[in-house]
Amino acid sequence: MTSGAVTLLAGYFTFIFAGVSIVGYFWTSKRTSPESKPGAGRPRFRDVWFRMLENLGRTVLHRRLRTDTTRKLLLYAGYRSPAAESVFEGARVASLTVVAGLSLWGAMGWLHGVFSIVTATLVGAILGYSIPERVLAAIISQRSSRLRAALPAALDIWALGIEAGQPLEGAIADSSRELRSVYPELSAELTLVLNEVRAGKSRAEALDALAARNREPELKKVCKLVMDGERFGVSLAPALRNHARFLRIRSRLKAQEAARKVSVKLVFPVFFLIFPAVILVTLGPAIIRIANLFETLTQAR
Repeated sequence: MTSGAVTLLAGYFTFIFAGVSIVGYFWTSKRTSPESKPGAGRPRFRDVWFRMLENLGRTVLHRRLRTDTTRKLLLYAGYRSPAAESVFEGARVASLTVVAGLSLWGAMGWLHGVFSIVTATLVGAILGYSIPERVLAAIISQRSSRLRAALPAALDIWALGIEAGQPLEGAIADSSRELRSVYPELSAELTLVLNEVRAGKSRAEALDALAARNREPELKKVCKLVMDGERFGVSLAPALRNHARFLRIRSRLKAQEAARKVSVKLVFPVFFLIFPAVILVTLGPAIIRIANLFETLTQAR
């Protein structure tokens, strides 16, 4: 296969991808137009893009077996919409296509040989396929950190409500309302727990579902603590206060540990970035003077 054939093939696939994107854009715009849906305004570009990814991912999901792993990861990240899995699969396909196309374009300009070009394209395709997973893992990690930071305040509100004579559901409702502006993730989770209890689930089932849809281990421990206290008839207020104190102490220790690691992590930037500049500033004038001196001695001879 010559370079001209590779160029023609890359242009063909680029043209097909652009054509499918344009057709999908106008098709989704027509489906969501004000004439077809009374009272609806013009769709935003972000909504149209998500709908395109959803349609693309739905096509991919129809062609392969569905797995619960992706759905569970999306729940961990806070995406509970039924279309979240389809949007994620569509993002995978779009990322694979774009990165593979860019890799092919770059390889054709810098590399020679069909094997090298195909290898670079395959590496780009694998990288593009894994990018959405990495982004999703980062979102899950950040969300778990925010849930962990919100737990001590929520446990204090629960303990105050129980000591004041409220049931646990009332304390959960108060904490959800008070933490809505500061910790919206935990507030949304607690609101969902209350809705499940009002819909007919038992408290243990709602807390078990809360632990199942979040990866944060401290939240799972709190759910286990409340369920064990209800099962064995233990007073919850002291246990909640002790656990909130434990979480604050653990957070403080982690912050101190991270602060102590900073000096070790600064060794590499200091050595590779700052230290050469310091050597250049301190020894540069001396080296220039010595060079001028040797040049003068050479001319004198």
